[in-house]
Amino acid sequence: FLPHQVDSANAGRVLASDAAVFLKKSGLTDLVLGKIWDLADTDGKGILNKQEFFVALRLVACAQNGLDVSLSSLNLPVPPPRFTDTSSPLLLTGTASSDVPWAVKLEDKAKYDAIFDSLNPVNGLLSGDKVKPVLLNSKLPVDILGRVWELSDIDRDGMLDRDEFAVAMFLVYCALEKEPVPMSLPAALVPPSKRKPISVPGAMPLIPSSTSTKESHQSLPPVGILAAKTPLTQ
Repeated sequence: FLPHQVDSANAGRVLASDAAVFLKKSGLTDLVLGKIWDLADTDGKGILNKQEFFVALRLVACAQNGLDVSLSSLNLPVPPPRFTDTSSPLLLTGTASSDVPWAVKLEDKAKYDAIFDSLNPVNGLLSGDKVKPVLLNSKLPVDILGRVWELSDIDRDGMLDRDEFAVAMFLVYCALEKEPVPMSLPAALVPPSKRKPISVPGAMPLIPSSTSTKESHQSLPPVGILAAKTPLTQ
């Protein structure tokens, strides 16, 4: 059984063109998806059979959960892959996301809020310079911290508000517990305050509607707060 979207002829196999359209909805970059396809299409025919397609889906799940895209990751326990039909980069979740309870617990949120207030926010926002020492203090690898910043700056304004800061702290604590930091923000982590169809209308002109999610982000100036002093990031 294959999803109808990718096997419209019910032939039990998937063409590269059909698979590409479907896999793009995972929100992963073309580079990662290309690697996934190469691993799944073992004989290089440009067609996946049922087994190979499921390998591709499993690798998508690995990438979304911060694991290496490699055949050795196939045996690791990961949640099922997430696909979204939206082309809006600010809508990181499906339409039902407003019903998902926020992953940040109330008692944790109180702790994160206390740290947030201690950093002297201006107009309810913390700049990257103020957040950076807190992130570096965790002693996590710089590339992980860069991803934490990317995921938590949901409206891409280079600043974190109270809820975005809570997301950043949540991801840092997950990483310290050896939980992989995901490649894209799971529905449950998007703060309820950000679960509108479009979080920030002002940010939209930066993103041409014709490009896919990840490509459009790469064409923007990188907001990576850690990029300034640490050449390790990208």
